[in-house]
Amino acid sequence: MYELEVIDGVFAVCKLKNKSSFPGKFFFYAETENEISLVCKSDEAPKDALEKEDGWKAFRFSGKLDFSLTGVLAEITKALAEAKIGIFAVSTYDTDYVLVKEENFEEAKERLILCGYKIKNA
Repeated sequence: MYELEVIDGVFAVCKLKNKSSFPGKFFFYAETENEISLVCKSDEAPKDALEKEDGWKAFRFSGKLDFSLTGVLAEITKALAEAKIGIFAVSTYDTDYVLVKEENFEEAKERLILCGYKIKNA
């Protein structure tokens, strides 16, 4: 089973009006023809965001995940869905991040450990 790391801090998922630079050190930015989205630390969220959902905690898969791996995100999604815990997932070239609402974080952590995941920085 995979090892997960807990990322310090509380995060916000934002919908932005305009493309802009962002001064934060830890964030995900996505732009499509329909919207601009940003995941960042809650205290660094843009004040002019069109919409903002605060209160997310994050797990990161430890190490680099090879593109040939299949079902990695599906496994964790299934484990949390069975506990009725919603997620917000984002990926980088090397790994995946899974965010859960702050009020579900401890239950998510317990569920993942029960399912065989090791969790660092817990």
